[in-house]
Amino acid sequence: MSRTTRTVLPPRVFALADDLSGAAEVAAALGLRGRIVLGPATAPPRDGESVVLDLDTRQLAPEDAASAVRAALEYADGGVVLKKIDSLLRGNLAAETAAYATGARGVVIAPALPVAGRTVREGVVNLHGTALHTTDAWRAERGAAPVSVGAALGGVPTRVVPLATVRAPEPGLHDRLRAVVAEGYHPVCDAETDADLDAIAEAALRLGPGIRLMGTGGLAAALGRRLAQVAQVAQVAQVAHADLGAGAGVGLPGRDGDRAAEADPDRSTEPARDCSTEADLDRPTGTDTVGPARADAVSPAPDGTPTRPLLVVVGTAEPTAVAQIAQLVAAGARHVTLPAHTLTDRSARPTLNIRTGVGYTPHGVTVVSIDGSHAVDPGVARGLAVGLARAVAEAAHESDLVLTGGETARRVLDALRIRELLPLDQIHHGAVRSRTADGRRVVTRPGSYGDTDSLLRIARALRPGLAPGALRPGLAPPSGQPVAPPVQPAPLGEPT
Repeated sequence: MSRTTRTVLPPRVFALADDLSGAAEVAAALGLRGRIVLGPATAPPRDGESVVLDLDTRQLAPEDAASAVRAALEYADGGVVLKKIDSLLRGNLAAETAAYATGARGVVIAPALPVAGRTVREGVVNLHGTALHTTDAWRAERGAAPVSVGAALGGVPTRVVPLATVRAPEPGLHDRLRAVVAEGYHPVCDAETDADLDAIAEAALRLGPGIRLMGTGGLAAALGRRLAQVAQVAQVAQVAHADLGAGAGVGLPGRDGDRAAEADPDRSTEPARDCSTEADLDRPTGTDTVGPARADAVSPAPDGTPTRPLLVVVGTAEPTAVAQIAQLVAAGARHVTLPAHTLTDRSARPTLNIRTGVGYTPHGVTVVSIDGSHAVDPGVARGLAVGLARAVAEAAHESDLVLTGGETARRVLDALRIRELLPLDQIHHGAVRSRTADGRRVVTRPGSYGDTDSLLRIARALRPGLAPGALRPGLAPPSGQPVAPPVQPAPLGEPT
């Protein structure tokens, strides 16, 4: 019998997120070829593919958010199921977790995100070593931060799996997770490092069918690393045993294997690369590491720069946004602020026009934020985001986009009627570059992520060679509003 070689992929992954920037973070972390779908509806993923569904529930009433989760689970047709949660435990966490746990044998919960300084010890989330409920991380929320993960989950029955068990030699963690689930509880796992999350992902996968995962982009990245390893092992085994016939499959190593399937050999199983080095930031666009070969939809300028404008929309309450905008302005970007009252007043209808103005260049960079001179009630966050999206929609139709804050990102893409994104890579953690059907680039980033140079790094990745004074965009301000120096963005209460 002749020997044949087939490419074997890890199981399909179906992930849910409550906002768009979180969905993009998970898609990049998983590293499987996949799609980001702006829900509520989608199609189940195929083998070796990830589908990340943005449920857009962060600002919904708890009962509506729970209904959205239950409806989305109907698309989970086998494979691995993951629920992305906010690393600071914001959103409708209790209601969505209760809905997510319904019908599952158990849910393995790991909320740590070490890359952002968010760890879990004794079931308590810590932000850079300080218990979450003693920080001001919930300053834009309506209530106080929960004192523990269990408290944030309300009536969902949980048991803490301590760090010592997470780091115990196998099969210690696997056996503990199995025992907790058998007792009718959902394990909440301590974790402080990526290695901890790797151990949790591996042990959870070995629990077999009916087990769902819930965590941040950190757990998604651990899952992506594990499934990439599975694919490599499976391919080697497939070659060694090719004469067993087309029906032979290779599953997850361990006691409870899952099937792997034959698929298109050009699909990538590598995690999306973090393009955070200077060399990566200056590389020509067209060298993404995940997804099909890139091709800009417009002809580049003589220096290779895309000729479409770059529009940066900042919809976040984070204090670092001020410094981030300032660095872009220092590099030559124009900054315009929109008064909050004009965004919530439909009769005002401010509209940006970035293709006019003295000194206009077609590849200029414009950054838009909300005038934060006065505090804004977090209860109007969605209304502000809708108004902001309406104001930038005309300019956004012909621009590459950088969208900070999940609520802002979703509202802008809704205004453009974009329903699906193809993730390409990460510029830095959480800053995910995707491609639209018409070939434009869209970078989404949670509002609470990134150092003070975050927006500048993103702009340089999209416009290589960007240097101070290199940009000379023109801008026609909306409704007679002046172009303004950076000010504190209004507290939208939406960063992920």
